[in-house]
Amino acid sequence: MSLTRFICLLTVALLSGPAFATNVIMQTPFGAVEIELFDEETPETVANFLKYVNDGDYVNSFIHRSDPGFVVQGGGFTFVDGAPVAIPTNPPVINEPGISNLRGTVAMAKVSGDPNSATSQWFFNLADNTNLDSTNGGFTVFGQVTGNGMDVIDQIAALQVWNAGAPFGELPLIDYSGPPSPVTEDHLVMIDIEEVNDFLINPGLNDAWYYPVTDGQGFLIIVYPLREEIFIAWFTYDTARPDDSVTAILGEPGHRWLTAQGPYAGNKAVLNIFVTEGGIFDAGAPVPVTTQDGTLIIEFSDCTAGTITYDIPSVDRQGVIPIQRITPDNVALCEALGAQATE
Repeated sequence: MSLTRFICLLTVALLSGPAFATNVIMQTPFGAVEIELFDEETPETVANFLKYVNDGDYVNSFIHRSDPGFVVQGGGFTFVDGAPVAIPTNPPVINEPGISNLRGTVAMAKVSGDPNSATSQWFFNLADNTNLDSTNGGFTVFGQVTGNGMDVIDQIAALQVWNAGAPFGELPLIDYSGPPSPVTEDHLVMIDIEEVNDFLINPGLNDAWYYPVTDGQGFLIIVYPLREEIFIAWFTYDTARPDDSVTAILGEPGHRWLTAQGPYAGNKAVLNIFVTEGGIFDAGAPVPVTTQDGTLIIEFSDCTAGTITYDIPSVDRQGVIPIQRITPDNVALCEALGAQATE
């Protein structure tokens, strides 16, 4: 190894470890890729990238360009109903060059001749592309692949590349036999990117939670740490009982109970929803019926706040509900258990 390359690698190593570095994980058909972001060195670029991540813009997106020995690029398109759709872009972010485009770094793509034109697209450097440090005002490196992530990126780069017409002239495809066969989602390198949250679900979350913006949204949460499972009772109710002729959104008027249960990992759980209906609280002999209907994703940002994302197909209802505790009684316990888990 040359002295120049050693110094460059040492520089990147030092720059890639800020005190409060944000991490994201990119899921691919070949495994997960963890990326450490350079929050301190490229704050505007990281903020821009995370907005796309947290807005869900990279869900069902795909790698649309592979130039082996140079770069693998994504962030431009999703695949919806069998066709590519351009990701809606936010205003361009200011260029923040300075970190070298060495192998394993992640940089923003941009328009030729316009240094401040980066929006949603980015690329992995497959080699030491130091020529990009001075091209078009310098390409902003805003992250570094960690662990064995480059093994995954190299597998993507090893795929056969096909010309599917602009802007897909260098499209990597999986097990594609060639034209005239249509390109399907199974052929594309589909990805999803999520921010890593260090918070861990623990029994200190056991409590009554609610959505403070509306009346009638309550959640009872119970965590079973030995089984690593979580149970949620989700109840909705009417502040005034409607007339019996009113068609309820779920179940009968005045009585709509849902539960969800299943395993959790980290700060997140993906659960099946069960709807119970067929009785009301003031009836003499209710006969409830329970059916599985949809999914619920619960994700905690800390001991006091979280979100519930739900999809109930039978009534075609989807949405996201921010939740918080009704009382702070268990917050100290939650924080103590979280600190023990990370020691």
